[in-house]
Order: sequence, then C-alpha cells, then structure tokens
Amino acid sequence: MGKRIYLCLAHMSEAGLEQKYIKEAFDTNWVVPLGPNVNGFEADLEEFVNANDNDNLNKRVVALSSGTAAVHLGLLAAGVKAGDEVIVQSFTFCASSHPITYLGATPVFVDSERDSWNIDPDLMEEAIKDRIAKTGKKPAAIVPVALYGMPYQIDRIMEIANKYEIPVIEDAAEGFGSRWNGQVLGTFGKSGVLSFNGNKMITTSGGGALITANEDEWREIMMYATQYRESYPYYQHEKIGYNYRMSNICAGIGRGQMTVANDHIAHHKHVQELYEELLKDVRGIKVHGNPDSRYDSNFWLCTITIDPDIKIKGQENAYKTIVKGAVGGAAGVIHAATSAHTDCEPNDNVEALRVAMDEAGIEARPLWKPMHCQPVYRQGEVKSLELRVKSYNSPIICQTSASSVAYINGVSEELFKVGMCLPSGPYVSDEDVHFIVDTIKASIIQ
Repeated sequence: MGKRIYLCLAHMSEAGLEQKYIKEAFDTNWVVPLGPNVNGFEADLEEFVNANDNDNLNKRVVALSSGTAAVHLGLLAAGVKAGDEVIVQSFTFCASSHPITYLGATPVFVDSERDSWNIDPDLMEEAIKDRIAKTGKKPAAIVPVALYGMPYQIDRIMEIANKYEIPVIEDAAEGFGSRWNGQVLGTFGKSGVLSFNGNKMITTSGGGALITANEDEWREIMMYATQYRESYPYYQHEKIGYNYRMSNICAGIGRGQMTVANDHIAHHKHVQELYEELLKDVRGIKVHGNPDSRYDSNFWLCTITIDPDIKIKGQENAYKTIVKGAVGGAAGVIHAATSAHTDCEPNDNVEALRVAMDEAGIEARPLWKPMHCQPVYRQGEVKSLELRVKSYNSPIICQTSASSVAYINGVSEELFKVGMCLPSGPYVSDEDVHFIVDTIKASIIQ
C-alpha cells in the first residue's frame, strides 16, 4: 500500500507564512489569547466575508477557540435561555445542537429536503407553528447548517424567520466560502458560525469565528468571549462570560491560511468536478452536487449515495467486526463499542465499501448520523403524533423526548443509510481521485 489518502488534511501555504506569523508571536512573547495576529486574522476574515456579489456588507468577525464556541455565543447573543426551544437542522454534526443544551434550552430538530440535504423550510415552518400551538411561545432561534459545504435555502429560511421574528444563527462551519446567490454564507442571519478545525477549508489547528451583524453585536460577543470583564482596574463581572478567544499563535496560522483560502476552495470544487465526471456512468453511484445555480458549495467534502441494491465485495462480512476506534476520530478518547450494530446505521453495502476503501488506503466516512437518531437526544419517553405537510405524501412524525423534539420526514435517515464522504482536500490529487474511483468500481459486484 502506498500513501494513505485522507478526507481533508490541513495544508499550509507554500510560502510558509503560517510559520512567519507564529515566529512573530514567539519573538514578541505574545503567545496568549488576543494579540496582533488575532486582530489581523479577524480583519482578513472580515474582508473575505464582506466580499459579496450582491451587497456591500459591513459584517464584523470575532475569532474564537472553536466553532462550537461560536454556536454557543451566537445563541447567547440571540437571547436563548433555559427553558427555550431552538429550531436546529437534524442532519448535522453535534456541535450544531449541543450548545443549545449548554444553555438549558431544548433542540427542536427539523429534517432535510432532498435537493440540498439541508433543513426543509416548509417542515421548519410547520414545526414553528406546532411549537407555538403546543407551548404558547415561538422558538427562540433557528440554526440552519451548511452540510458538507452545501448552502441551505437561506432566502426561504429568512422569509419564514422574519415572518415569525425569530433570529437566525447560520452554522456555516463546513461552509467557509460557500455562497448563495453570490453572497457568502454566514452573512444573512443575525450571526454566522465558522470553523477552522484541523480538517476544514482553512485551519488554525483548532478554532472558529462568529460573524456578527453590526458593531454593537460585535462588542457584546467580544465581552462574552472574554469573561465579560467590566472596565475597572480590577476584575468585575456583571454577566457570565466565557474564555473563548483565539490564541495569538493559532491566529498566526489563520493569517497564513487566508492567503491560500481561495486556492483551497477552488481545489475542492475541481475535485468535485472530477468525481462527477468519473462516476457519472457508474450504476448505482450518485455524486451529490449543486442543485441549481443559486447554490455555490465549497464542497468541503465530496459525497455520494449508493443504491441499496448495489452489491459490494465482502458485503456479507459487513458489521461482523466491532470497530475498535472512532472512524475518522481521535483514538483513545472514545468508549469501546460492545456491538457492531446500532438501531440506525448505514446499509451493509455502504459499510462494505468503506472497509474496502480503508484497505486500499483511502479514508472514507459515512454521512453524519441525524441528531434525532442520537441516543443522547432520546432520553425519556418518546411520544409520536402525525402531521401532514403539503410537500409530502407520507405522514410527518413529531417525536418528543425529555431532551429534544424532532419533526422528521425520513430524508436524513434515508441519506444516512446510503451516503458516504470521499476525500477532497488540498492534498488529494487528480491521480488520487482516479484511484478512488477505480477502487469504487472494482468493489462493485457486476
């Protein structure tokens, strides 16, 4: 086996500017949170997110320790508090929903529409109306998610949000540089979340940012991110704050990364085009692409679906072996599984293809497991009721538990069972894509 092909490895600028800014931090002994690199990185991000085709924006950006912290502060700034409910896309990573529980609020999970795989606006409005009818108050916020970089239908989402006067926190953690009708994601709602984790479009090793609507909100987020210290010669706190600011060293990496951000985005799009071309005639394999011209995904990860009737070599052995570590996760920080199965998992042919790719030295991964299927949100008694939505022929089920509410149409569960993520990062070459596609073809039983 040659080199291993990873989903999305961090890629430094050829000029080594990341090291230059880090060295400046050490040379000036400014290695703590805040500092010149943080200020410079925020300025670079503001220039990036405000460069839109449609409007002259004036968004501000706060650099933070993680994208999760950005979600948390976005919710806090929107006024979310204990006892509230928050609409959030179910088909997402846990960082979109966990901060809701940090605040003592309840996630109201809403399923996806088929085109983008993101939150279904029609079902979202049904959920809002149903929550008002059942609780006597509207949800406190809405959190759409740019799954794998694909834009959500933000025009429709904002139309509904404005109708009910509900703030929108855009989770664009996977959508850095993705656009809807030419406008950068994260700049439509009250705030927007970015992530610079090690496998994102650009990285600061770990980190994130919150895009704010104006100067006043920017100052408030700055206060919350730095323990909410008042302007006295001693520490005075009049609100609970958090230690969420980015370090000057991490921000130095970010400053260097911003010089190659557009190159990274262009590369991901190029890899997507290669997958689309090479897999277009492969029976049972479909590459998920931009539904129409309004969508401009960064294709952080390229994704495919596999028809359930496609047979994969070794499929009879799928789920026969218990996985010892988290696939794509950090070894040593997970609980060991006691069974190879859960009650909601990818089909046998998807797992068999993942194993075949792994044996060929290719990192592939299932899609995110919907949050409404996660055990952590299934605590307590589950009750169901039926709703009917015009856009669907089948009943929509609302599940409620002690820790969440879910309005589901089956789309995200169906996609989770048939979907897979393929490598797309800056280190993935054209030759690698050909090898990946050849491996997929060779794994299919004709």
